[in-house]
Amino acid sequence: MTDPQPKIRSPRRWALGQAETAWFLGLALLVGALVGGGAALLIEVISWIEQAVDWIATEATDAGRYVLFASVPLGLLGAWWIGHRFAPEVAGDGVPEAIAGLAVHSGYLPTRGVPLKILATALTLGGGGSAGREGPIVQIGATIGSSVARRSRIGEDKIRSLVAAGAGAAIGASFNAPIAGMLFAMEVLLRTFSVRHLSAVVVASVAAAVTTKSLVGEERLLEAPQYSLLDPRELLLYAALGLLAVVAGYALLRMLNWTEELGGHFARHGWLKPLLAGLFVAGIGFFEPRILGTGQAFVAEVLDFSLLGNELWWILLLLAGLKVVATSVTIGSHASGGAFMPSLFIGATLGAAFGELLAPVWSISPLRPGAFAVVGMAATFAAVARAPLTSILIVFEITQDYKLVLPLMLAVVLATLITDLIHPESVYTMPLRRKGVQLVRSSEVDVLDTVQVGEVMSLDALSVPVGMQAREVLEILDRGRRHGAAVLDENDRLAGVVSITDVLRAAGPSESVSVAEVMTRRPVTVSPSTPVSVALERMAALGVGRLPVVAENDVSRLVGMFRREDAVRAYHQALSAKTDHELARDRLRRRTQPGAEFFDFRIPSGSMADGRYLSQVSWPEGCTIVSVRRGRVVYVPTGNTRLERDDVLTAFATPEARMAVIERLNATGDEPTAEIPVIEASEKPERG
Repeated sequence: MTDPQPKIRSPRRWALGQAETAWFLGLALLVGALVGGGAALLIEVISWIEQAVDWIATEATDAGRYVLFASVPLGLLGAWWIGHRFAPEVAGDGVPEAIAGLAVHSGYLPTRGVPLKILATALTLGGGGSAGREGPIVQIGATIGSSVARRSRIGEDKIRSLVAAGAGAAIGASFNAPIAGMLFAMEVLLRTFSVRHLSAVVVASVAAAVTTKSLVGEERLLEAPQYSLLDPRELLLYAALGLLAVVAGYALLRMLNWTEELGGHFARHGWLKPLLAGLFVAGIGFFEPRILGTGQAFVAEVLDFSLLGNELWWILLLLAGLKVVATSVTIGSHASGGAFMPSLFIGATLGAAFGELLAPVWSISPLRPGAFAVVGMAATFAAVARAPLTSILIVFEITQDYKLVLPLMLAVVLATLITDLIHPESVYTMPLRRKGVQLVRSSEVDVLDTVQVGEVMSLDALSVPVGMQAREVLEILDRGRRHGAAVLDENDRLAGVVSITDVLRAAGPSESVSVAEVMTRRPVTVSPSTPVSVALERMAALGVGRLPVVAENDVSRLVGMFRREDAVRAYHQALSAKTDHELARDRLRRRTQPGAEFFDFRIPSGSMADGRYLSQVSWPEGCTIVSVRRGRVVYVPTGNTRLERDDVLTAFATPEARMAVIERLNATGDEPTAEIPVIEASEKPERG
């Protein structure tokens, strides 16, 4: 069976649609290239400042590591000053700002953030601050996407797509991992895997990765050797590593939150916080310089454990702990740096230490600390960011191998689930909550999933007998203004469906052609309990305008017909139900708000309510009159209920509304009258 009235698009409309799609993908390509260039520029500027600090330490002053006590505080102070003086949004990680731009500001991020974020991040990391560059690059990429989209005058939904594309391109550019960048944008920023955003994110991520790799070279990006699972029993060790990643991730989250709250003590002299934080981080870096900066070079050595030599497990564990402290202090000082690479640093060193500790006592198979470093890196980032898919895919793209997929998935899932139970906020949602931004995790379920076919189907399904001539069928369809009908056999069982198009395609309404020759046999059907969304998917796949509805327990018994018109009615019904549900939730919230209780009020003599109808009294917000007791009779009041002296009103009200009612009932007019006795209110309603 085919649709009797296929939708025909004019060549002009088709060409316009193709041109619009090409234009949008072209914008995504431009965003990706610009983000790749921005990432390369940030990497280079950080390198320039690092080289300048090294030159001062070795050639200009011969100060050695003592230069850290100047470079780190000055770098953090400079980054803080840029955010404090010019653009508050450049302080901190960068990813929360991008999320807020999408969730609160319809994709708007000020363009000034690009150069200022680059400068502030370069000062922070180039001077020796302990943080990552990935968070800032995400904000830079999202801002580039926002700027390009706004200047292209496209719709809000496409602006959101390009903002997310810019952010995903940033991750793809940082690690040469376009797939992980795509998932990061969908999983962390958009918090949805909607297909309409996918094309722009993919194009931008690939373009950014290629651009950055071309500009900075492959040696500047994170890589790791290939590892594999040698014995299935090693999965127990990787599961234990996932639990250790929970501890590390929780420690980083709590430390970040503590340092941020500590900043309240520097409200009057804000410049003291980055200055003292810089001195503290410099003190740690003086004894262990490997925790300074992004730490990416050291992470690469840990992943390829052979480059470390005979590094003791407790030293690696100490490095992980120092990185937690140094990163938290750096980011908490309101400098510019992210938690992405530090979480990878912490996870890699933790995993390598775990593998190095167990290697001498595990006799089942040879343990390679580098493999545990790879899995620990992904598990810790998943615990910190709540981005399990990004964590798994970024390891795949860094190692270019899938042999660690089982331990990787096991550790990442355990780390994500357990950390989410003990610390619901991620490293990216904590700053938003402190600013009063509460993200609502929306469901991706289609509203039509909530409506069943049986609720909206047409019960008067048009049907014709299988032996009828095609000409007669056309006459019946024309009289009933229908495009198709069900075909029933001699026992009134469903035999097929027939449409106008079926008859016309079979040489027209010939006297010798029967319905049995032109109908579609064994048609696709639905039952009354089938969701409307599923029915529509089947109709779209078949290109038809109706589906027979059959009984739940008998697929040959016709009970109705589901048509396109029914789908429209289902959509309106679903929207109405959704609205009613939201209103019911609002009413429930009001009824259960803290302090709301039942109270009794007696109308005193001379009250402004005496002799008035209930609707004429201005009741305060948060107060609902439940009943009116007059003597021994209790009334359920309406707006036309006349109130009299000594009536006892039972109301459900908040404490504030209760006091407002007392004041109003004690008033003879607009103002309270002191001569009228004060009303006493009981805690529970009286029963008449």
